[in-house]
Amino acid sequence: MRTARSTAALWSLVGAIVLIAVWEGFVRWRDVAPMKLLPPSRMVSAFADTPGFYLDNTWVTARHLLVGVAASLVVSVLIGAALAAFRPLEHASQPLLVLILVTPWVAYITSIVLWLGSGTPSIVFLVAFVTTPGWVYATVSGMRGADPAARELFRSIDAPRHEVLFKLRLPSALPSIFTAARINVGLGLAAAYFAEGATFTNEGLGAWGKRAAAQQLSSILWTTILCAALLGITAQLVVIGLERWLLRWHVSQRTR
Repeated sequence: MRTARSTAALWSLVGAIVLIAVWEGFVRWRDVAPMKLLPPSRMVSAFADTPGFYLDNTWVTARHLLVGVAASLVVSVLIGAALAAFRPLEHASQPLLVLILVTPWVAYITSIVLWLGSGTPSIVFLVAFVTTPGWVYATVSGMRGADPAARELFRSIDAPRHEVLFKLRLPSALPSIFTAARINVGLGLAAAYFAEGATFTNEGLGAWGKRAAAQQLSSILWTTILCAALLGITAQLVVIGLERWLLRWHVSQRTR
């Protein structure tokens, strides 16, 4: 198992190195304008010049992402449990969930700011809002997919509903919830970056990225994008680590 993981990590590293080399070579060969695309070496140089500035703003964006995603997860599991237990309610909720999924953020970010004010409240709300449908769908699907034999066993001993929920339905939903987590981390990060640039705040990668784009400051713009990408990769690795730890009992982890 360790050998397989080491091999996978090695190939991932090789892929990253090839990508960076091709990126760097293409930009220099085509002499691409800095605002269109900055070579990785220039981004690293800009970060090295003022690391504190980028780390501080990366932490702000990470905080917005973490709080928003965690809040939506808690709310979505409660909603998903209710929908899984009552199918008519699930059908009734579909128009709202689909509407959240398909409506562009730019269409309602101004309304969010008017309701909640500028800064952190609006950013966290947007992150939570756009990631809720994914959590809800994953929770409903996972809870409905609980082992029929186990459900029959719990029914035969007249187990209380809360016991069925926490000992059977919720554990059964964890694999699909972790699958949704990988998508929601990226979606939430994009929402946080966008909202930071649209809610009149002076903190966060998105706020500085928007300011840099307006002032044609290519090095700051692309370095904030690089920091956001590295933050997203880190978040994905955390999700993978939690999945392997919490689901070590599940067949998907035992057969790796």
